[in-house]
Amino acid sequence: MRHPPRSVLLAVAGAVALVGSVVVPVVTAQGATPACTVEYSVTNQWDTGFQGAVKITNNRAALNGWSLTFDLADGQKVTQGWNAKWSQSGTTVTAANESWNGSLGTGASVSAGFLGSSSGAGAVPTTFKLNGTTCNVDPDPSTPPTGPTDPPPTGDGKAPALHVVGNRLVDADGRTRRLLGVNRSGGEFMCVQGYGVFDGPVDDAAVGAIADWKANAVRIPLNEECWLGLSNVEPQYAGANYISAVKDLVARVEAHGMTPIVELHWTYGQYSGNSAGCSDVHATCQKPMPGAQYTPSFWSSVAGTFKDDPAVAFDLFNEPYPDRATSDVTDAWKCWRDGGTCPGIGYEVAGMQNLVDAVRGAGAKNVILAGGLAYSNDLSQWLTYRPTDPAGNLVAAYHVYNFNTCANESCWNSTLAPVAAQVPLVAGEIGENTCSHGFVDQVMKWFDDRNLSYLGWTWNTWDCSSGPSLISDYDGTPTAYGTGLRDHLRALNP
Repeated sequence: MRHPPRSVLLAVAGAVALVGSVVVPVVTAQGATPACTVEYSVTNQWDTGFQGAVKITNNRAALNGWSLTFDLADGQKVTQGWNAKWSQSGTTVTAANESWNGSLGTGASVSAGFLGSSSGAGAVPTTFKLNGTTCNVDPDPSTPPTGPTDPPPTGDGKAPALHVVGNRLVDADGRTRRLLGVNRSGGEFMCVQGYGVFDGPVDDAAVGAIADWKANAVRIPLNEECWLGLSNVEPQYAGANYISAVKDLVARVEAHGMTPIVELHWTYGQYSGNSAGCSDVHATCQKPMPGAQYTPSFWSSVAGTFKDDPAVAFDLFNEPYPDRATSDVTDAWKCWRDGGTCPGIGYEVAGMQNLVDAVRGAGAKNVILAGGLAYSNDLSQWLTYRPTDPAGNLVAAYHVYNFNTCANESCWNSTLAPVAAQVPLVAGEIGENTCSHGFVDQVMKWFDDRNLSYLGWTWNTWDCSSGPSLISDYDGTPTAYGTGLRDHLRALNP
């Protein structure tokens, strides 16, 4: 991506057709404190619509970002709203914080309202979830307390060794391994910007929170200048210090039984052409292709570091887009595979074959992922131009968001299915920029039906309305968008 006992809730379940207010009260057992409470009211109503309001009170640890979800029945639709970013997918309504009201401390409340359309009186919603937690009910005894707790136990260290058999990823016993998980962004940009190595915690508790979603893979974006310790990066975040931090994160991911996918995200090379992310020669943004000056050395070093650990997979380059630098599709695919002097790119390019050779030349037989053109959204000629891998462990990588060109079943059937018939296919990034999960639900179903792999972008506490952010807290509290992936992974692996 380019950056005591449980009580019974007594609620009003009906609605009124008269102008006035209908409030869903919160009634719980004596002394019980729900994790959150939501008061829902219809403050006005007319023949074709109504005005609704919600008051949210957070009774747990402070939130830095919130998202409320509930369902509207009987064809009711949200048409506009205030004090929150309102959206609706099917019957599910999401109200996410604005930039100025995202902090919700313990005991604090926030109110928001909306206008809705309807064909008559509709049922009042009775189930509300705040960042994935059901409100207006007593906390489940199994729910972790809000205060400090002991860290979760260290994982069992059973991340499997992987290799390719036909069009499947398998473990050492020949069992198929689908990679289902998340991206953990930060290692590509924090170091080069001088802020650290990772964005947010990556300790055992933080990695354990990912595993608690029933994820079995974590993609870790990296920066080649930071890994190689080039002079433009502060020493405390570069070279041996950076490599050590990455190795520690990889070990923690494996300790929780998850596959680490080490991926090259930002690279050196000056490009100011079509769709340029920046004009900086340094690795401060996504470039159309990796450069020949440093990227082969990066992969030789990374491969040498992890060659004795077949549980680690390598993703060669995040999102190639040489097709934006030239209008000739054949030239773009040749550039992608062979590198060298490429039309519209002013630096010598390292092609995918160069990078496969660098990895294998370092003695690593690890699984390798290679994404196609159009920011890894186009695999239409991937089979024609796929690199030669003497280890036979090459995987096709694909990225898809709701705003991409190839983002529907017709395109997936015509361009992805033929690839998946011959080699393993991993959607290294899936996501949507709507703070909801209707689109990724479609993606996951298509991939599930074909026993394929996918990872959601991204496990970072960013505003999901400005980009696909799965969580609002590193304890694993999901955004409305992240709820879709979390619940789906848990359903697949109960």
